[in-house]
Amino acid sequence: MAKLTRLPADDPGLRDRHILALPPDVAADEVEVLAISRFANARWEEAPQDTLQPRGIIGPMTAALGIRSVGSATIPTRTLRLARLSTLNGPFRMETGDAVSLGLPAASTLAYVLVCPRERGEKPYPGGDRDGLKRAFPDGMPIREEERVLQWMVAAARRLGGSVRTGENGTVLTPDVDSAIDLTVLSDSWLEPAEALAVVQQVQPRARLSEATSTWTGPTPGVGRDARGRPGWVAEAGGRGLSAALERHGVDDEAERQRLMDEASAYDELMLAVPPVPEAYGVLVDLGHDGTLSVEAGVETALPPLMRDLPWTQGGVVAYRVHWEPPFIEELEAERPSFEHRVARSRAAPLVQAVARVVHAAIGGEIADEADFLVDPEDV
Repeated sequence: MAKLTRLPADDPGLRDRHILALPPDVAADEVEVLAISRFANARWEEAPQDTLQPRGIIGPMTAALGIRSVGSATIPTRTLRLARLSTLNGPFRMETGDAVSLGLPAASTLAYVLVCPRERGEKPYPGGDRDGLKRAFPDGMPIREEERVLQWMVAAARRLGGSVRTGENGTVLTPDVDSAIDLTVLSDSWLEPAEALAVVQQVQPRARLSEATSTWTGPTPGVGRDARGRPGWVAEAGGRGLSAALERHGVDDEAERQRLMDEASAYDELMLAVPPVPEAYGVLVDLGHDGTLSVEAGVETALPPLMRDLPWTQGGVVAYRVHWEPPFIEELEAERPSFEHRVARSRAAPLVQAVARVVHAAIGGEIADEADFLVDPEDV
């Protein structure tokens, strides 16, 4: 039986490359579909074996990655073009020892090596880091093309149950497959708010339409300057550093704050008296201690590349975003959220899927996950 080319884990040049490591049951066409879902010009670049030179395909690596067996017992690797300057080479076969030597999970048996320009910007800003990229690049975040392809690699690893090993520092990112539970139904059909509410109430009877309030009485208790009484595992309700930002940039004069609030209230009253034609709306479901589930309907202009040329998308597409908001929004962007967050998320995920299913059943179209990767409705 033919085998894949083995990844030369002892090649020093490999340590400087970003690697996508996947479990054994992931086929190359699955990687291709995810690439096409993000990069419009993604494609396999076929070439005769004797033209696959290491300098052209792998860059400044040693010849080990350029070697291709010509015997029938080895399947040659291929090159998947992602962007103008970036390619993904593989799949390579990884032995357990290879994976361990690279710091990757021992269950990883397939590897794709990324060739892309090194483009770095400023040091990472404080805040959420769900993908772990700030941890992997403490001296300067990837920008431009390197940022785009790395974000795709992490999203692909999350979707396929894999890991990403970043070059240079060798940081291994294994995104939680359950960390992104939101789904979006993309359709050419528009549901009126009352119709959407009735659809959602099929599985969530407590659903209600989101309604604008006429007045604003200030921030929610426990947010900003009044950030007291929060659990110890939340750095600050309302967002990390909000109190410090208010102290530095906020309006201290009470009279001036009141004037600004009066102006905002006057504008709100004008909008309520002569409301604009609604172009979006929301349906809300209160989940109690588990947060809030919402369905946000609105026109979508940025479609996944796989959908852009479909006949039914040419007349416009409406996105119905089924979104879960936890009690503490900051936890959504935590690479390792608290146990309480993960428990609430595990209870909210089936509800998100149920709402997406009934919306899709009512209007058809496609379902996409948070990374804009399409999802088979039968898998929801």
